[in-house]
Amino acid sequence: MLDHARPAGRLFRGMALALAGVTLVACSNSSTSSTSNATLVVDDTFVLQTSDPARTFDGDGAQIERACYDTLLTYKNGDLTKPVPDLASSYTASSDATTYTFKLRSNVKFSDGTPVTSTDVLFSFNRLANIKGNPSVLLDGMTFSAPDAFTFVITSAKPNPAIPAIITAPYMAILNSKVVKAHGGSDGPDAKTSDQAQSYLDANSAGSGPYVIVSEDKTTEVDLKANPNYWGSQPYFQKIVIRNQTAATQQISVAKGQDEIALNIPASQASSVGGNTAVSSFFVPYIWFLIFNDDPTISSTTSNQHIQQAARYALDYSGILNIVGGGAVQIGSAIPNGMLGALPQSSFVHQDLGKAQSELAASGISKPTLKMSYPNDLSLGGVNMVAVAQKIQSDLQAAGITVTLEGGPVATVVKDYLGGKESFGFWLFSPDYLDPEGFIGDFLPGTLVGKRAGWPAGSDSQLESLGSQVATTADPAQRASLFTQIQTRLNDVGPFVFMFQPKDAVVSSKNLTGVTYNPVWFLTFSEIGSS
Repeated sequence: MLDHARPAGRLFRGMALALAGVTLVACSNSSTSSTSNATLVVDDTFVLQTSDPARTFDGDGAQIERACYDTLLTYKNGDLTKPVPDLASSYTASSDATTYTFKLRSNVKFSDGTPVTSTDVLFSFNRLANIKGNPSVLLDGMTFSAPDAFTFVITSAKPNPAIPAIITAPYMAILNSKVVKAHGGSDGPDAKTSDQAQSYLDANSAGSGPYVIVSEDKTTEVDLKANPNYWGSQPYFQKIVIRNQTAATQQISVAKGQDEIALNIPASQASSVGGNTAVSSFFVPYIWFLIFNDDPTISSTTSNQHIQQAARYALDYSGILNIVGGGAVQIGSAIPNGMLGALPQSSFVHQDLGKAQSELAASGISKPTLKMSYPNDLSLGGVNMVAVAQKIQSDLQAAGITVTLEGGPVATVVKDYLGGKESFGFWLFSPDYLDPEGFIGDFLPGTLVGKRAGWPAGSDSQLESLGSQVATTADPAQRASLFTQIQTRLNDVGPFVFMFQPKDAVVSSKNLTGVTYNPVWFLTFSEIGSS
């Protein structure tokens, strides 16, 4: 979801996340250990591309994979401060943070009853790395080995304290190597072209997690059932139904139902749903931003730095927040509020039409016209993309920049965005793992979003040098200082305008317990129970 469609940063230096303002209303952090034959219905406005862990990079696919597969480490019961054992029973790290050794549980079986060994872990990591899909970048610079049946080793070419956080991501799922190979899977160096297992994994799961896929329609519904061979406690809900519904329909459904969760009701409306419902509300570490293509062959207008800065000062940030509603807040740059290194509010940009017009005059472009692409069917965080896009258009018009809105379905407009062919866009970015470098790392020259902005490596040596420094710095105080320097420079020279961070909500039936939210994979179904 865009960026659920992005690789983010690469390094973790201890959990620096401090999600501000978390409020749980009538929701427990743990579920009952007993089971039932009940069905949990989850209403979601989803953009589901695939359930193949090596190719998924959206939150909806990650949510399914978290249910059907184990990872070496994970987060439990809404605690995002520390990765804990999952398929691995324990791990050790070398003092230089280059070698991580994982001891696997010896009693785990895949859903077909096959024992899980380090051979499967090795296959899964090599397949992910060699398919070279979106999530493969998270494994850059790493190699893998399996010295015995229940030991797995990750070796990083550079110090990488991020590894425990990185491997919690559902893209690091452990697959049944025999089953995947039998259906065309490959972990070889040529897996990018030789692996043919995606179609099988889109309809079937091959993991050891608490659930298995029963059926999957990428546009309407995904059905899961409990895995009878699951090594942990059986989940309370034996069946999960994930329905693709609009936010308006979700609001009606959850108010009437029981054993039901709605994921896309705006925070501003969640408390008024009524019925037998409870609300979990929280700031989400997602950021909304404008992206200008810095490649003059794409657009001589958007690549003009004065035009970029004119847009920065033209925006009425307070007015945008009023439209977003639900307690949304402005952000200073690429790192969300509440995380290590986030810029202080005192440094935030505010609307200054005089300065915007001055920048416009300095651009040398008379009556500039921009075409702004954006996904008009996306509602992550309850943000009305159409209304905000119209506000951006109005604000830039007031400064003398004409904007033509070119909204479209995310599946359509995302292609030019991902391919770096979009001249000007309004998008969002969400994390692969919970660390500030996971945000800032992709907005530098030559990185993923940097490339999408036509901003190649070598565009700004100062930023690139600072980015290299923070990627290998472990001390929190030093990291915070580097993050501040990076974001200050990024705001001055980068082809991005960072705008806001919303507050989000999960609305659920009041009888449910253990309804917690993870910004990478949304819900952990196996933790949800009923009172």
